[in-house]
Amino acid sequence: MDRQGIKDAELQTVQETIKPAEFIEDDIIMNDDMKQMVVVGEPRRMTFILVALCEKGQAHCTVDTQEQVVKENDVFIITDRHVVDNCTVSDDLQGLCMMISVKFFYEVVRSVSEVSTLLLFAKNHPVVSLTQREAEMFKGYFRLMKSKIADTDNHFRRDVVRTLMLAMVYDLGNVIYRGQQNYAQRRTRADAIFTSFIQLVEDNFKEERRVRWYANKLCITPKYLSETVKAVSKRTPNEWIDNYVMLEIRVELRNSAKTIKEIATSLNFPNQSFLGKYFKEHAGVSPSAYRKGLISKPKPAND
Repeated sequence: MDRQGIKDAELQTVQETIKPAEFIEDDIIMNDDMKQMVVVGEPRRMTFILVALCEKGQAHCTVDTQEQVVKENDVFIITDRHVVDNCTVSDDLQGLCMMISVKFFYEVVRSVSEVSTLLLFAKNHPVVSLTQREAEMFKGYFRLMKSKIADTDNHFRRDVVRTLMLAMVYDLGNVIYRGQQNYAQRRTRADAIFTSFIQLVEDNFKEERRVRWYANKLCITPKYLSETVKAVSKRTPNEWIDNYVMLEIRVELRNSAKTIKEIATSLNFPNQSFLGKYFKEHAGVSPSAYRKGLISKPKPAND
């Protein structure tokens, strides 16, 4: 099965297990119960786009190891390939949610270069706060799109939904633009270094785990990088690197059929034994034991 087929299969599984929901084939699913859509047990790499609006209560999770808190009138946007973990929700959580296939989403926004650029900012800032007016506008889009999806007799149903989604993306893009400008105004040199460091880690953690390598890429000393990252995030560079590596191992152990040797090779460990020692040091259990479910959740990599 190809990559798009895997995505479609996952959305089909959601269609079968989450109700009530409205959907168009493997393109989009809409649901009024945000709680059903965001609770994730094990770490999960996203293969679709998730857009949710919190109407009441709170949700907590990590996206690529960074903690996110979603509260009333926040929009939560998670794009494909991000890893979501440690999801918890309050008992009173209420909200609207839509899951969109990558193919359909980029079909909608492919001709809108500026909006696509803004969405790159949202990838690193997945929680966007709305004003009450903006929240009501989003609810309006949701209700209208859901009603059009339910209108199965409409020959142009998919095109109508695609047009409504494009309008929604423009309005969300405007909110993201505001957040981008506010962030740029208060961003310090330390913030810029930290952001660049995290981007480098996301792109290279499978091959590189040396702090000196990242410092050289940023043209600063390892000591300055360590001091800056610690000051901004309360974590050391090594802790950030370990978190990304551990998260990837956990995802592979629970969500793939790869052997431990294959996982070790893909993450540039010298051999399976080195990966086993590394994992046990950070998780308190061997990779094979974790894969068998003998531990509910490993300890954080920075403990």
